[in-house]
Amino acid sequence: MAATGNEQRGASAYYVSTPIYYVNDAPHLGHAYTTVAGDVLTRWHRQRGEKVWFLTGTDEHGQKIMRTAEANGVTPQEWCDKLVEEAWKPLWEHLEIANDDFIRTTQKRHTDRVQEFVQDLYDKGEIYQGGYEGPYCVGCEEYKTPGELLDGEGEFAGQKLCPIHKKPVEMLKEENYFFKLSEYGPRLLEHYEKNPGFIQPESARNEVVNFVRQGLQDLSISRSTFDWGVPVPWDSGHVIYVWVDALLNYATAVGYGSDQAKFEETWPASVHLVGKDILRFHAVIWPAMLMANGLPLPGKIAANGWLMVGGEKMSKSNLTGIKPQDLTSHFGVDAYRWYFLRAIAFGQDGSFSWEDFSARYTSELANDFGNLASRVAAMVGKYFGGTLPEATAHSEAEQAVADGLAKAVAEADAKIGEELDFAGGIAAVFDFIKQVNGYLTEQEPWKVAKDTADAAQARLATILYTAAEALRGMAVLLAPVMPATCEKLWISLGAEPHIGPLSVQRVQEAGTWGILPAGTTVTKGDVLFPRLEEPAKG
Repeated sequence: MAATGNEQRGASAYYVSTPIYYVNDAPHLGHAYTTVAGDVLTRWHRQRGEKVWFLTGTDEHGQKIMRTAEANGVTPQEWCDKLVEEAWKPLWEHLEIANDDFIRTTQKRHTDRVQEFVQDLYDKGEIYQGGYEGPYCVGCEEYKTPGELLDGEGEFAGQKLCPIHKKPVEMLKEENYFFKLSEYGPRLLEHYEKNPGFIQPESARNEVVNFVRQGLQDLSISRSTFDWGVPVPWDSGHVIYVWVDALLNYATAVGYGSDQAKFEETWPASVHLVGKDILRFHAVIWPAMLMANGLPLPGKIAANGWLMVGGEKMSKSNLTGIKPQDLTSHFGVDAYRWYFLRAIAFGQDGSFSWEDFSARYTSELANDFGNLASRVAAMVGKYFGGTLPEATAHSEAEQAVADGLAKAVAEADAKIGEELDFAGGIAAVFDFIKQVNGYLTEQEPWKVAKDTADAAQARLATILYTAAEALRGMAVLLAPVMPATCEKLWISLGAEPHIGPLSVQRVQEAGTWGILPAGTTVTKGDVLFPRLEEPAKG
């Protein structure tokens, strides 16, 4: 198996972060997509028995937040408090996100450390005072180069637009402090060359390398035209640029400057998960800042693509108009967690449609996986009184199933645990589910049961044990993706009293055949994936 991030870096914790999200509005599907991916990745590594640290949080400073708060007639802090407590944290709880920490950039544990970090850069001569004038996008909180801008049309005719937000930029002129980013181009290129997996996917890596090769400009790291931010420690007339403030959350949350033992056992991050629109901040500015202060760089910056929405039943075409709860109320939380990682290759743009979700739910979750669990439990109940029988009549058919499980474990572990190929890893498990369904179709246990001869009954016992043991492996492999569903399956198999809780089962051992002992009490619980009711047409 490929070396884990822990082995590659020598750190004791597998540390994964999501972006910290702007709280100018409630979370949408895109925010949830990245956060669920981080949750599945960290649950997977916990299931390996590794020490894990999973961080998410909110980015609460900057001009965009200030303007949103003003528009709503409250202070920026009041706005942030309301959104975090009423929208962001409740959604992560709803989606069963098992984060170890939630950092807010308005917390003193963060702001004090940001000032110390920037002061260190200043003391080292990495920051100087200067002036800047140029086009600025408040939505991105970033100065743009003229070549990046789009020509406005219609209501924006004659204006220059941000290529991401498609809204007019503002011309800003400020006396600011600058970080000597331009000096770090060669060092960054050297790091990219020596660590080809540092930026993923490859298309994202190529974009960043080409950008840096064109030459970097020094970075304005302060603002003086508004005051909602962390004050520059040596000049209270300036606040620290929101992106410098925000990026440092990954370090401040794990003890930078406050808990050295915690910092040393966690840092650097194994994986920073980011959206591709904020890739340059994380793959250029962030590592340059760390280099300047002599800190180790993260193991991997993994950029996911954009989610696009299609389909007739979803009437709103904008992601911000679709709440994750709109989907979980219909499909369920576990199906929601499964769908986006199953249907979209992580790192590429993907499109969501209600129809595709419904079709995959019915064919793969309800028919293939859920129905398999129900059938096996029902037959063990009908033919063996709910007690899992012993397998004594093995054949090549059973060996093929055992080999299929071992293959699914190896493929899923490599793809999810190492390559962040969630779709590929989940597909490997569902290929195995199809194999087991095919096994039952070929073996026809309902026909074998009609033969009362000892040999036939031994065959029946072996077939049903094989199917139940296969389900045991599926429960372990899919637990990081669908935790509540797999817990129900674990209970149905009667596994816990004999082999312990699902949480202590190790992914790398899941392919060992014969772990579920004969004699467990198999019960037919609630249907894992109920039939969907068609939503009312508006």
